[in-house]
Amino acid sequence: MTSVFSDAGTARVLKDRLAHVRWIAGGTGAGKSTLTQALADRYDVAVYQGDRAEHGWLERCTPQRHPHLAGLRGLPPGAMWRGRTPDQVFQAMPSLHGETVGFLVDDLLAKSDERIILVDYFGILPDHLAPLLRRPDQAVFLLPTAEFRENALAARYADPARARATWGTEQPASAVAKRLLRDALWDEEVRRQALARGLDTVVIDGSVPVSDLAERNATRFGLRRATAPG
Repeated sequence: MTSVFSDAGTARVLKDRLAHVRWIAGGTGAGKSTLTQALADRYDVAVYQGDRAEHGWLERCTPQRHPHLAGLRGLPPGAMWRGRTPDQVFQAMPSLHGETVGFLVDDLLAKSDERIILVDYFGILPDHLAPLLRRPDQAVFLLPTAEFRENALAARYADPARARATWGTEQPASAVAKRLLRDALWDEEVRRQALARGLDTVVIDGSVPVSDLAERNATRFGLRRATAPG
């Protein structure tokens, strides 16, 4: 896999223009959004939520440039999982092929650079992120243990309405089991690439309070305390 920004000149410009961006990426169910919110509550930052932005990308993508992403457009809930093995779902992920990175970059370049921006997003790999970083400490990849993720997804889909909205007619237990296997493949890819790129991964098992994780990553990211109103 090669970076979508492998051209040295382009990468150099983007590193400078995105120097105010910090990235919280990694595996699903690792608490990325929880950590991001904890940082946003205490520090002078803006937040960019990639999972929400994805819906807009579906309207902007083209089959020629983004075949895997365009293939998801208009699919009913659960359809991307139906009749596929976890490995097949993994191999069809748009983010595995770098199809989401351009949208991320376009969105971030359109925002003000007067404050640090925290990007909370699952779907970017170290190989695709590294060319956008001035320094390795601009990014962290959270990787949950199997038990932590299983508990997180069980809580997430405990609401039957949310489970139906995600899985459609698929049986939730069967769909989540497939999801766990797909996510383990993603984690292994993140771990392998991060090691090769010199980027940090953090194992999330629930033993470290969110407040402590927030303090550690505030130091990593060089965040400033928010000024109290008045």
